Amino acid sequence: MQVEIWSDINCPWCYIGKRRFEAALSRFEHAGEVDLTWRSFELDPAAPAETPGNGATMLAEKYGVSLQRARDMEENVSRIAAADGLEYELEHARIGSSFDAHRLVHLAGRHGLQDAMQERLFSARFVEGRLISDLETLVLLGTEVGLDGVTVRAMLAGQEFAGEVREDEETAGQLGITGVPMFVIDRAYGMSGAQPAEQLLALLEHAWEAGDGIDQPRADAARG
Repeated sequence: MQVEIWSDINCPWCYIGKRRFEAALSRFEHAGEVDLTWRSFELDPAAPAETPGNGATMLAEKYGVSLQRARDMEENVSRIAAADGLEYELEHARIGSSFDAHRLVHLAGRHGLQDAMQERLFSARFVEGRLISDLETLVLLGTEVGLDGVTVRAMLAGQEFAGEVREDEETAGQLGITGVPMFVIDRAYGMSGAQPAEQLLALLEHAWEAGDGIDQPRADAARG
């Protein structure tokens, strides 16, 4: 069974979705036959290396709400994350482009470390408040999961895996995915948003029982 998860490392709901999918997978009878692939998606492809200000300021500008309302939104997502065992520190987070981080996930995939890399980047971004567009930060995070630092640095200095990131994003468009996280099974079944583990488990079980289904992935409920 092929499971693909489109996500953005800048998306707080995607880290929550990862935890909930892991909880669902731990209860799935055929978990050993699941082949998981992380797919790239940028919520803001035009994001600079670092966005001035903090997350609350950015949210206020993006949604046209007051700064206090934006802070309340951050507190809400932090409470939800905490219920899934994630201790977010959004107030002090640094925000920037996730493009190179996505390239790093692709490099890690070549070495069988994709999920570990995705996890480390999420933690660095939302728990530690680190800037995931910073080259030295990415080199360090890559080595922490077992990648060779020289290889990571050389990749980041060039354009390797840039095409793979863009291909993932183009495929997302073809599938109608407009927000993340988006869970897609065998390119036939899908569920959007950081849904509860029970719903993700039901999706896995339905796809397993149905085999070659004809349903198409739905992206209408995705939120990022």
